[in-house]
Amino acid sequence: MVELINFSGGNLGSIRRALERLDISYKIAASAGELTGDRGIILPGVGSFGAAMAAIERVGLKQRVSDAVRGGSPYLGICIGMQLLFRTSEEAPDVAGLGLIDGEVLRFKTGKVPQIGWNRIEPLGAGSRTPGFVYFVNSYYCRPVDQTLTTFQAEYHISFCAALRRGNITAYQFHPERSGEFGSQLLKEWCDDL
Repeated sequence: MVELINFSGGNLGSIRRALERLDISYKIAASAGELTGDRGIILPGVGSFGAAMAAIERVGLKQRVSDAVRGGSPYLGICIGMQLLFRTSEEAPDVAGLGLIDGEVLRFKTGKVPQIGWNRIEPLGAGSRTPGFVYFVNSYYCRPVDQTLTTFQAEYHISFCAALRRGNITAYQFHPERSGEFGSQLLKEWCDDL
């Protein structure tokens, strides 16, 4: 069982269908009172950094998610759910994120923005897995201070962090739920590790 955070701007439908296809049970948490932190937390999302943080704060989830993750609850951030891990973003410099990962969220400076479509991700680090193609929709990318947190890297006019992991925190800039069999396998492996 995982806890799936529902906030306006989240891509809840596609992640729900992906979990159902994988036969993974989930509970929707739309407010601080509904999030127990007793199981894995998935924060999916599309949209802007500022609007996403405002929506999460409005229902009291900013502090609840931060406390649960700091307390050891497994966390999977997808797309904006990855960017919100950082303190701030170039997209909304005056808006505070969750502040769980040190680094920056930067806007792509070249190429067509946003990046929309399939792109190859390359694994990094010891015990690396195979590369694959995943689906992205992003104008911004994360650059953690500790580059060893990057588990997958992608190229879009520059090399950027496509996925990261630190302890109980996993995050994907891409959408595993829209990335075919390769993405489904990543999602399943995360859930299997709970």
